[in-house]
Amino acid sequence: MKAMVLAAGLGTRLRPLTDERPKALVKVGSRTLLEIVLARLRSFGVREVIVNVHHFAAMVEEYLVANGNFGMRIELSREQELLDTGGGLKKAAWFLGGDDPFLLHNADVVSTIDLGRMAEVHKEQGALATLAVEQRESSRALLFDAEGRLCGRRLGRGMEPQWARETTGAQELAFAGIHVISPKIFKRMSEEGAFSIIDAYLRLAAEGEKIAAFRVDGCAWRDVGRPESLKAAEQELERGRFSRA
Repeated sequence: MKAMVLAAGLGTRLRPLTDERPKALVKVGSRTLLEIVLARLRSFGVREVIVNVHHFAAMVEEYLVANGNFGMRIELSREQELLDTGGGLKKAAWFLGGDDPFLLHNADVVSTIDLGRMAEVHKEQGALATLAVEQRESSRALLFDAEGRLCGRRLGRGMEPQWARETTGAQELAFAGIHVISPKIFKRMSEEGAFSIIDAYLRLAAEGEKIAAFRVDGCAWRDVGRPESLKAAEQELERGRFSRA
């Protein structure tokens, strides 16, 4: 199974740590975020990974070379201009295409989510994409119908939902920044340039494609995108909460 790590962002929420390094090379304890994610992927059998880079791209390349690519085949997708999650994924289609689904993982997410089981469920459901989601407080939420299919989103607390397929009883769930995706998606991505993968998902859901939920309630999870969340992740790591990460 192949994977892509989204690591091209500017990491503005982590400044000043990201003034002189990319967010992917910020450390949680003694390890960088990129090392933690790659170790997680490797533990589930992933051996081929593409990492998109932009901010301090050369530092990421030098870091990977210095660490022997952590025993994996790692390619870099260099973005001269930031392409957002959807545009970045589309640019990496040459690496991720084929018959087998692949993982898409944010570089700033630390978790104990069972990626192997997530991939199995994705195949069982025959989904175009499967998203790790959970019940937790979030300023933004994805909406799923009773069958666990994406039907909309809410961009902020108190805001009206944006529907792909309006339905009754939709459940709001927070996205965990991890996807399993079928390569078939590349033939359906009509968007160009910089665009959000969530926007593409909503369009595809409106067209009848199955964008499915994979519930990860109870798993340890942390978005390490702010100084306070970085500190919390370090404390949780010390307590063994991410012992399987």
